[in-house]
Amino acid sequence: MVVGEFTTDVDTLIIGAGPGGYVAAIRAAQLGQTVTLVDKDELGGVCLNRGCIPSKALISAAHRYEIAKHSDEMGISAKEVSVDFSKVQVWKDGVVKKLTGGVGTLMKANKVQVIKGEALFVSPNEVRVYKGYESDRLRFKNCIIATGSRPIELKAFPFGKRILSSTEALSLQEIPKSMVVIGGGYIGIELGQMYAKFGTKVTVLEGAGSILPGFDSEITKWVDRRLKKAGIEVHTTAFAQSAEQTDNDVTVTFKVGEEEKQVTAEYVLVTVGRVPNTNDFGLDIAGVKLNERNYIEVDDQCRTNVPGIYAIGDIVPGLALAHKASYEAKVAAEAISGLPSKIDYLCIPSVVFSDPEIANVGLTETQAKEQGIEVVTGRTSYGANGRALALNDAEGFVKIVARKDDGRVIGAQIVGAEASNLIAEFCIAIETHVVLEDIALSIHAHPTLGEMAMEAADAALGQSAH
Repeated sequence: MVVGEFTTDVDTLIIGAGPGGYVAAIRAAQLGQTVTLVDKDELGGVCLNRGCIPSKALISAAHRYEIAKHSDEMGISAKEVSVDFSKVQVWKDGVVKKLTGGVGTLMKANKVQVIKGEALFVSPNEVRVYKGYESDRLRFKNCIIATGSRPIELKAFPFGKRILSSTEALSLQEIPKSMVVIGGGYIGIELGQMYAKFGTKVTVLEGAGSILPGFDSEITKWVDRRLKKAGIEVHTTAFAQSAEQTDNDVTVTFKVGEEEKQVTAEYVLVTVGRVPNTNDFGLDIAGVKLNERNYIEVDDQCRTNVPGIYAIGDIVPGLALAHKASYEAKVAAEAISGLPSKIDYLCIPSVVFSDPEIANVGLTETQAKEQGIEVVTGRTSYGANGRALALNDAEGFVKIVARKDDGRVIGAQIVGAEASNLIAEFCIAIETHVVLEDIALSIHAHPTLGEMAMEAADAALGQSAH
């Protein structure tokens, strides 16, 4: 319905079409809301277009290439294995296109109106959407903000031809001869290992005392070992100072303690974190409050301080994870419909698609003890698992953490092949208050990687058969 000359009334307005925004749109539509979705870029947001999906596609291709070159011990020798990286990129783009196209189909199926444009709040219940030289005014009953985040750009390392963010690093048309990765967190390690497998000489600079800060050293040491095996040079407690660029390369000056060092490479990839997209679209005009780090504070139903305005995903405090955004999306959409849904962060898995993969959920043994919780733990090795040995990928372990008094599972850590898939069983266990006996007494198929969950539970109960 058109009100006045320029303003259109909408029911539920969603700003941002990433894994938070488009999931919110679908859930809101399922609940009978009339939904309008606005995004200045492509459906799927960073995750589908410039993050999760394209990076995992390239990581998968690199893994296939590595296997093709190094299967001699299995009696398989491939001669003259080569990479056409431009074709790899075409394949990756095809994967992205299938998924973003699928999101578009879902929008149509759920009767979600999609507007490509840039939203700017002009009041607490109205936005102007800019589409080139034209604009529309939309007045909403409820609004879910899901604008995501962007890579941090360091002042001394401005993004350009030779200094890249993860976005540009995923779109290179040729395999670099060399690359310096500033930041040894999950993005830096994933992309650094991926390019190293394709033949790039990679140097990683990490400011913390170890790579993948935030994960236990008993896990990260397995990845560190693979980095060294791949010829990746890692400097910890290393702080990048400056960059000197030419047309063909970049020389990075960095410090390790008081010692100044330099490394020259074709490209520099900066992966030191992300910042929320909460600026430049009128949140102050709408009256939405930000905290000191420019995140939007929300309650347990994703409501901001302004009635009718909700916020989800990377723009609210907490982990910047696509699956967290999708979870919050459902809560916000349901809250608008009057359902008693509330956010509960008891169980958010963290996954790194490194080599080997890492997955963590709930509390580690150290975290539990810091909280005064007495625990029992069980651990089983990939090296004792028949399926892992048959895959020729038997490095790593599965560890389960449970309360000592009642055996309730409160955490799990995995490092090894398919950790990203194996962690799901432990997510369900924590979420549904499962105890060790429940997992130990559940018959797991053999031979599978999944039976390591049962073995870990058996170990925690002191009754391991292996």
